Amino acid sequence: MTLEISSQFDSGAIEIVDASDPSNVRLRIRDDHGSTEFRQWFHFRISGAAGQPLVLRFENAGECSYPEGWRDYRAVASYDRDDWFRLPDCDYDGAVLTVRMTPQRDALWLAYFEPYSQERHLRLLGRAASAPGVRVKRLGSSLQGRDIDLIEIDAPQAALPSVWVVARQHPGETMAEWFAEGLLEALLDAACPIARAIRQRAVVRIVTNINPDGAFLGNLRSNAAGVNLNREWLTPSVDRSPEILCVQQAMEETGVDLFLDIHGDETLPYVFIDGSHMVPGYGARNVEYQKQFLADLAAASPDFQQRHGYADDRFEHELLTLGSKWVAHRFGCVSLTLEMPFKDNADMPDPRHGWSAARSKHLGAAMLRPVLQHLRRVELR
Repeated sequence: MTLEISSQFDSGAIEIVDASDPSNVRLRIRDDHGSTEFRQWFHFRISGAAGQPLVLRFENAGECSYPEGWRDYRAVASYDRDDWFRLPDCDYDGAVLTVRMTPQRDALWLAYFEPYSQERHLRLLGRAASAPGVRVKRLGSSLQGRDIDLIEIDAPQAALPSVWVVARQHPGETMAEWFAEGLLEALLDAACPIARAIRQRAVVRIVTNINPDGAFLGNLRSNAAGVNLNREWLTPSVDRSPEILCVQQAMEETGVDLFLDIHGDETLPYVFIDGSHMVPGYGARNVEYQKQFLADLAAASPDFQQRHGYADDRFEHELLTLGSKWVAHRFGCVSLTLEMPFKDNADMPDPRHGWSAARSKHLGAAMLRPVLQHLRRVELR
């Protein structure tokens, strides 16, 4: 069979320079649709290479948005699109990412991280809409007309505190929606006492994919217009970022008492939280609540750590354009950005899977405990 490479499917993305020589398959990471600033995501299928040694060279890896993200990185692959595993022979020389493998079957999919499909997203919404005490509400549409959906859990109790969770502002950070799925499944488990206690104390509102255009188009960080949504919160617009605008409008109606913005980090091999203690007016009480929240998360999940993360001045000149910082400033609540690795968790490595969809889901479920503890503290205020 002839070696073929394709990417014309949901979240597919790659550029083929030359695939005629299996020992030197030349590829390029594609720019985000609508952007020349962002590139890092890839997702493609290799056909007709069973038993044949392959050498894939991503020739512009050093020109990607996060070139240091390729160091110690291993691509993920799958034969059935359910079991995704890391390819062990990956090397980055500062310019080219080289991946070596010998496929066992004729069809093999490769991706930057385990994909989260639009179909799975819709099935998740359907399961949520069928659960007692849950409503799926359409907030608006993306630039290309895709739905921006909100899952409200125990929504009729409007007087309760409002917990908001937003995932996939950066669509290539698929671990964020895997996290949201794990969080949602745990919240909907009628036998889980933590979930029951949360639902007695708060209305939980989850946007599992705030950037459906970017997700479908195979973008790393932007929407269909090439706009980074996590720099739009201060001045969102219908023309550039209707996804943020409709979520902000809903927040104004419900209020926000706790906000979690879920992301993935290309470079750091750790799970960490970037807080809002540097936001003007955050206040000593929220700083203390934030500190306790992080301690509770560390107790709930050994995957989480507090030694490695972002410096406080990383976003100094664009602070209130970011989702968690804008929410902290606007609503005066604890507002956090959770980051998960694209690589592995260096504290607890998994040689076969690295950081994975399954671990993201477990972290989502573990988040229930610190959320409950926070709600209890607020009640005692």
